[in-house]
Amino acid sequence: MKQKETLLNIQPEGSLHIHEMGDEHVASSAETPLRPDAFELDDSLKVELITRHFKEIMHIMGLDLTDDSLAGTPQRVAKMFVQEIFSGLNPANKPDVRLFENKYQYNQMLVEKDITFYSNCEHHFVPIIGKAHVAYISSGKVIGLSKINRLVQFFAKRPQVQERLTVQIAQELSQALQTEDVAVVLDAAHLCVSMRGIQDDSSRTITSQFLGKFREEATKAEFLKYIGM
Repeated sequence: MKQKETLLNIQPEGSLHIHEMGDEHVASSAETPLRPDAFELDDSLKVELITRHFKEIMHIMGLDLTDDSLAGTPQRVAKMFVQEIFSGLNPANKPDVRLFENKYQYNQMLVEKDITFYSNCEHHFVPIIGKAHVAYISSGKVIGLSKINRLVQFFAKRPQVQERLTVQIAQELSQALQTEDVAVVLDAAHLCVSMRGIQDDSSRTITSQFLGKFREEATKAEFLKYIGM
């Protein structure tokens, strides 16, 4: 029997409860599972193939694809998958991060909070909607604030599990900023929980990754205070 994991969920009222993740909730690694040939097809061919297959799915469900409202849906879905909500799968879409000298000699933490992100659960392909809170302490280099948001969005635009998304954002920021002192907290609602299965629309899932100085209790506490936790 596989060992069960636990996540701490914070309800809107502020009460806490433990959500047990059973055997069906698994994440293989911190890397998104991709085949070696994932990018051998160009985007236009991917759109064409997904259109064809999604049309078949709609047909199997009994939908009338001759209806004006539905006729263009397969291609719209295909374009949305490839060009928008799963565009973070393609490394060519990764934001270009440019570093700048920390000329102000600012040596305290910088916090970017309440970054809205939209992702999709890789188990059911329904949305994960949440806020990301990110902080780092400069090692001599800084980046433009918008690049933090763009990196969060890049990794969110994949089929995901929240734990992996948290780790990926933290690892990428640490590498991009050339510092180990990075913190990431994600607070999200999972529609695979609220619109199906248990249909609990009040619980939220909190995940975190603390690196470097943010593992020290005082620094961690300061960060959590800034983001209101």
